[in-house]
Amino acid sequence: MNNTTHSVKAGEIERKWYLIDADGKVVGRLAAEVATLLKGKHKPTYTTNLDVGDFVVVINTDKMVLTGNKMEDKIYRRHTGYIGNMKEFQAKELMAKDSTTVLMHAVKGMLPKNSLGRKMLTKLRVYAGPEHEQAAQKPEVYSF
Repeated sequence: MNNTTHSVKAGEIERKWYLIDADGKVVGRLAAEVATLLKGKHKPTYTTNLDVGDFVVVINTDKMVLTGNKMEDKIYRRHTGYIGNMKEFQAKELMAKDSTTVLMHAVKGMLPKNSLGRKMLTKLRVYAGPEHEQAAQKPEVYSF
C-alpha cells in the first residue's frame, strides 16, 4: 500500500484566466476572493511553497462599494522617505482619483509578505472601466 502524497512540480502547474466584474461588489469580500484565486487555494493541487494560482482580470472597479462609514473614515497612508512627508488619503478621495489602487492595496494585504506574494500580485490585472486588454487570453467569467 503506497500512501505517498503527490507534490506538484513547477512544470505541472496549469493556469487559467478569470474575469471578475466588480460592479456593486464590496471591496474586502472581492479582494478575499481574488487573493484566493491568485494563491491557488481553490485547486486540489494547492502547495504553500509554490505559486500555483491563476491569472485574474478585474473590471469596473469604479463601481465597487465600501460598507459602513469607510468612505469617510478609512485612511490610506504612505511615506515618501523624507522627514515629515507622510501622505494621507481618505478612501473617498482615492476611489475618485484611482479606484484600482484601492483594490490592489486590499489584495496585496491578503497575500504572503514575501517574494512569492509579490510574484502572485503580478498575475492580477485591474481596470477601472468595462474594457480590458486580456481578450486574447479568453478569460472565463468568475462569479461568487
